[in-house]
Amino acid sequence: MKSDLIWPRAILHLDMDAFYVNVHCLTHPEDKGIPLVVGGKPDERGVVSSASYAARQLGIRSAMPTATAVRLCPTLKIVPADWPRIRASSREVMGVLAQFGPIEKMSVDEAYVELTHWFEQEPGLVAEEMAMRVRTAVKTHTTLPASVGLATSKLVAKVASDYDKPEGCTVVAPGSEATFLSSLPTRAIWGIGPRTAEKLADMGIATCGQLAAADLGTLHARFGNMGADLQQRARGIDPRPVQSDPGISKSISQEWTFNNDINDPTILRRQLRKMSQSVAESLQHERLLAHTVSVKFRWADFTTFTRQKSLAVGTDDAELIYQLAETIWEQNWPVGQRMRLIGVGASNLKESTRRQLSLGI
Repeated sequence: MKSDLIWPRAILHLDMDAFYVNVHCLTHPEDKGIPLVVGGKPDERGVVSSASYAARQLGIRSAMPTATAVRLCPTLKIVPADWPRIRASSREVMGVLAQFGPIEKMSVDEAYVELTHWFEQEPGLVAEEMAMRVRTAVKTHTTLPASVGLATSKLVAKVASDYDKPEGCTVVAPGSEATFLSSLPTRAIWGIGPRTAEKLADMGIATCGQLAAADLGTLHARFGNMGADLQQRARGIDPRPVQSDPGISKSISQEWTFNNDINDPTILRRQLRKMSQSVAESLQHERLLAHTVSVKFRWADFTTFTRQKSLAVGTDDAELIYQLAETIWEQNWPVGQRMRLIGVGASNLKESTRRQLSLGI
């Protein structure tokens, strides 16, 4: 059956289903179908990174403390992330997607694929068949399940991929974007976080349809120039292209949550040094130099803030990053203040034109 629809753009978003859990089940098939999460230990302030669908049916979600998850399901199985296998599986998935067109990898388990050329080369191509072809290819090659959404924009394609999980396949035809989004909450669309959604709710706007129909003047009065942009998104209008070359990283960071709140300066310095070393190694691996070093603080009462220092000359040197991080920490840590979390970050990154030589070489 051929289609008479014309696709000015065709963008597919693929989102792997419970990726970390299903990667675990590749080597532990006996765990399929049981309440299971990939995450940290409950007695070490662990959080859920990924939950099986059996666990989700019990109210367990990603980012939930594993201690809370265990209270919801005392028989819950908790396993650590198998990062080598996760990364290897991600490479396999992205390799399959690249056979269909340029891809923009968003994370280890999701990506956009530019499919417009398929519809240009095959007039009358049925969109549902094309989307299923991609999803089936990933499942056949990796045995891992995924959901896909196909639309004329990245925004709508991403919403569509989450519409019918697991192993969903949702196609939003050209011209039906606003109708598809209309009944969904405003949080469903890219760029609307909790605070923006709360402000919209205060205006009586809870759905994308209400936002799309809202008075533009009222939106502008509350959100400034962003008001018109929010309304465009609610109508499914998103001109962003699929960027197959994402460019260099914007930032690199490491953070650590302590099992118990810490106020021992020796332990804190030791952790700062470890994270500074890790950040430096990541910079060196990506051949980047950082012009800004930051430290993230979180007190025992969850007060959280970040402080930073800038450099005239970029660096990827672990010792220099540590020295800056230590200085920031000393200037902002009241002696004796208990810390729940500490982090080190590098930003304002530039590509290195040559490898720096350490002193003494």
